[in-house]
Amino acid sequence: MTSETRWLSTEESAAWVRLVALTELLPGALDAQLLRDAGLTHFEYGVLMALGAASDRTMHMTELASRTNATLPRLSHVARRLEERGLIRRFPCPEDRRATNATITDAGLQLIADAAPGHVDTVRSNVLDALSPEQLEQLYAIAGAVLARLDPDERLTATSCQFSEGPAVARAG
Repeated sequence: MTSETRWLSTEESAAWVRLVALTELLPGALDAQLLRDAGLTHFEYGVLMALGAASDRTMHMTELASRTNATLPRLSHVARRLEERGLIRRFPCPEDRRATNATITDAGLQLIADAAPGHVDTVRSNVLDALSPEQLEQLYAIAGAVLARLDPDERLTATSCQFSEGPAVARAG
């Protein structure tokens, strides 16, 4: 370490510790509810929601990876599990045989329809209901500032999501 290291101030350290705790605890709370109620992880739920909201309930895997903030290898692994459960189907893209499409099945649509109310309640009770309208705007701005650093090319849909419009899947979290 050099003398040029910009050490964290007391306030920065406190904010950082809270952010780390949030990023570690929130996924577990979301997964616990969805696993209990629907047998899905939060990421699997996000994949199904993105497909359910897509035109013709179908999406290129690369676009789905962007929409779910995932790498293609992670998405492929999860898609295989969802396909084995009959919740999605993958097939070669008719317009580009090098690409793969995924589509949500009727069983997948039913599962997310059944899971959505409990998931939204969990999102509200653990996060949104704890915030004032001003804090919600601040959360959006803060997350956007950090995402701009982590995803400067805006490959992820979340990076370009607009506060006044919300993402395509806003109704179901």
